Amino acid sequence: MQSVNMTEDLWEHLLSLREGTVRPVALSAETDASCLSLYKPVASRSAPFVLAQVGQSLDGRVATPSGDAQDVSGCDGIVHLHRCRALVDAVIVGVGTVVADDPSLSVRAVSGQSPVRVVVDCNGRMPERAKMLHDGGMPVLLLQADDVPSRSGRHEIVRLPRRTDGGLAPRDILDALAERGLTTVLVEGGANTISRFVDADLIDRLHVSVAPIIIGSGPAGIRLSPIDRLSEARRPEVQVYNLGTDVVFDCNLRAEAQRKVASLERQDILMADMA
Repeated sequence: MQSVNMTEDLWEHLLSLREGTVRPVALSAETDASCLSLYKPVASRSAPFVLAQVGQSLDGRVATPSGDAQDVSGCDGIVHLHRCRALVDAVIVGVGTVVADDPSLSVRAVSGQSPVRVVVDCNGRMPERAKMLHDGGMPVLLLQADDVPSRSGRHEIVRLPRRTDGGLAPRDILDALAERGLTTVLVEGGANTISRFVDADLIDRLHVSVAPIIIGSGPAGIRLSPIDRLSEARRPEVQVYNLGTDVVFDCNLRAEAQRKVASLERQDILMADMA
């Protein structure tokens, strides 16, 4: 397990990568390299990048059955989440998260710029009194199905086609953000939103931040399509980082997807040779 002890110089270097200015930094310890290996893939602007982040208990819960999620992550887990926000262009949540938690989705625990707030509001349920609509922070984009009656507001509404399952396609969401120059994205919640992006194979990295707490019941942070056999389970490349109060599992889902494609290509070649 690698330890993460962020210094001011390292953090300023990562922020400079996000801005494209690249402030040099001299590595002074193994923990410095750990900081870079965890956060540099997010900060780099070499290609579009999608990160998902889940903060959960030891038993995989993100809240109690009544919806109390206030202290699931420890203080270092919160700092990690805010670092991720500071390194991306936009943060995505489903409208259910807004209704339940009324988040601001801003950067407060670290220095850096807050991201554009994006709410997947397929059926037009966004509360008019939601904190993020009135805090004077970064812009808010509401993503709604194109068959929802329009209404005026102090935020931009993006119309996307409703898919056969009743929701919005994650690919359409990312394309709409890319058209606005938002190409490095954090998918923060809730479980349905994160799961739709994972099922669509559109997540590059998944950070699962685990706090030493056992809730015992309540909702899970990820709910993927069911499988019948463990051989069908996702087995991403994983690096483990000790933040202090929490442990982060950095899951490389893009490498896993590439392995699957290579495996299918090998099977196709083998079948062609046998034909």
